[in-house]
Amino acid sequence: MILQYIKKYAPLLLLFAFISCNKTDWNENFKEKEKSPFGNYIAYHEAENLFKDQDVTLLKENIYDYLEFNADFDSLKKHNYVCIKYSGYKYTNSATTALLDFVSKGNNVFLAFNSFRDTLQASLKFTTNNLDKNVYSVKALKKLKGTFELNNNNFAKTSFSFDRNIRRNYFLQYDENTTSVLGTFEVDGEKVPNFIKIHHGKGAFYLHIQPIAFTNYYLLNNNEEYMANVFSYLPNADVIWDTHIKSSKHADKKEDNSNVFKFFLEHPTLTWFLFVSLIGLLLFMLFNARRKQRAIPIIEPLKNSTVEFTQTIANLYLKEQDHKNLVDKKIAYFLEKVRSKYLLDTSNLNTDFIEKLAAKSGNDLQRTKYLVNSIITLNKKTECLEEELVVLHKMIENFLNN
Repeated sequence: MILQYIKKYAPLLLLFAFISCNKTDWNENFKEKEKSPFGNYIAYHEAENLFKDQDVTLLKENIYDYLEFNADFDSLKKHNYVCIKYSGYKYTNSATTALLDFVSKGNNVFLAFNSFRDTLQASLKFTTNNLDKNVYSVKALKKLKGTFELNNNNFAKTSFSFDRNIRRNYFLQYDENTTSVLGTFEVDGEKVPNFIKIHHGKGAFYLHIQPIAFTNYYLLNNNEEYMANVFSYLPNADVIWDTHIKSSKHADKKEDNSNVFKFFLEHPTLTWFLFVSLIGLLLFMLFNARRKQRAIPIIEPLKNSTVEFTQTIANLYLKEQDHKNLVDKKIAYFLEKVRSKYLLDTSNLNTDFIEKLAAKSGNDLQRTKYLVNSIITLNKKTECLEEELVVLHKMIENFLNN
C-alpha cells in the first residue's frame, strides 16, 4: 500500500520539483516543505497515505512537549514515532530521555539520521562511523554511490542502487544481544550495517544512518520500494510523524544553548564558515594592530607658578606691613631685568649707566634719571612708606612696558 501511493503521486511531485524552479538546489536540507531533490516534501505530504490504516499525527511541537504535556496524547495506545533529518543533535537530553521512556513502554521509534546524539548512543550501546565526514560539496557528494540490501527474503526486491550522496555511514559497534541488523551496504568490499533494530524495554528503536534514501530524489527515481520495505518493519500502530525537530517550551533551554557550536560542527559547510571567519578575524586584528600607531600620551607642560608664588609672597609682606623689604625686592627685580634684558652692568648707577639705560630701553633720559635716582634714594632708607612702594612699583612697570 505504501508503494501504491508513492507511485500514484510521483509524476505530479516530479513536475513540481523540477519544472517549477529555474535552477535545481542539490543541497541536503531534509525540509518537509522543500520540493528540491533532497527535501522531504513527498514523505511529509504522503505520510497519511503511507500509513492509511493508522492515524497519523504530523507533529507541530517538540516531541518532549508532546509526550509529557499534550492532553490529546493517549499514552495507553501504542504508537510509532518517525523522524527523518540530517542529524539528531537537536534533540535535547530531555527529549532523548522522553523517547527512551516512550519506547520502554512498548512503543517504537524510527530515526533516520546521518549522526545520532551521544546520549542516545550511550543509552542504546551503539557507535557509528562516517568515512566521508569531510566530504561536503555538491560536486564531491555526487560521486558517492552505494547499494543497499535488506536482510529479508520475504521482499520481492532486496537490493537497491543509489547513485549519489551516499556517504559511507554505518553502525560500527552495537550490543548483539539486543540488536538486529535489518539492512547493510558495502564499504571497501565489506558489508556493514546501515539499518538496525535495537530492543529497548517493551519496544524497539529502528535506526537508519542514510536519511538521504527517503528524500524526494530517490522516491522519484525508482527507489520508492526501498522506503516501503523499510517502513514495513514498523508494527501496525498510530504514527507520530515529526516533520521538524523544534525547540522545547518546557525543557531546560540552557541545554540547547550549550550546543551552538555543535550545530555548526555537524554541517561541514558551516564548520568551514566558522573556521574561515575566525581566521579572518585573527588576520584583521593582526594587520590592524600593526598599521595603527600607538596612542601618544598627552604630556601637560609644566606650569609657570612664578607669578602665583610672587603674589603669595607679596601678600605675605603686605600683611606684615614690611614695605622696606618689598621695596628692596622690587629694586632687585628691576636691576635683574636690566641686566638680562639690556645687558648692562648695574653695580654702579652713575650718569653713564643712566644714559645707556635710556638709550637701550627707549625711555626718555629725564624719566630714566628720575627712576634711577628714586631707586638710589629708597635703597638708602631704613624704612619706607606704603605710598613710596606703590609709586616705585608703578614707575618700574611703566618703564619696562614702554
